[in-house]
Amino acid sequence: MPKAASSIASLPSSAQTSLEILGEHLRLGRKRRKESLRSWSLRLNVSVPTLVAMEKGDARVGIGVYATALWLMGREVALRELAAPENDAQALAHEIAVIQSKGRRQHG
Repeated sequence: MPKAASSIASLPSSAQTSLEILGEHLRLGRKRRKESLRSWSLRLNVSVPTLVAMEKGDARVGIGVYATALWLMGREVALRELAAPENDAQALAHEIAVIQSKGRRQHG
């Protein structure tokens, strides 16, 4: 695996925890399918150490490996929905605040 980038070193703890949970879910999915580390790594086209790192939620593992693992489990659609604009509550709150601010200036 490549040397850790500064963005990985500064990964927020909540994001790291989410990666660890995702890795654990992917590990459980592999085990439920009774796939060995070796056979699953071959299907993912990665080394066993990279698969182990992914299952631990290592941020240095490329998103493509996570995406392929989701695809192997029939869950790749979930990846599309992660940052869907309609699920972005923070942006919606910002847009509402801007509209409200403009309304107060017009009526003020």
